[in-house]
Amino acid sequence: MAGQQLVVPQAKAALNSMKTEAAQSLGVQIPSDGYYGNVTSRDAGSLGGYITKKLVQIAEQQLSGGR
Repeated sequence: MAGQQLVVPQAKAALNSMKTEAAQSLGVQIPSDGYYGNVTSRDAGSLGGYITKKLVQIAEQQLSGGR
């Protein structure tokens, strides 16, 4: 997420948690040094897709009153 500004800076921890969850679920290794240059486009896309689905799911739950 380097170079991107978060609208809600406190969300950084939650997003990092989602990234870790996504990586574990998909079997993708998150670089310990933060450099994603050696991560394949397929793996990076899978992580992004997983996180996006999760964020949409959270938003839908909030919009429906948590049901």
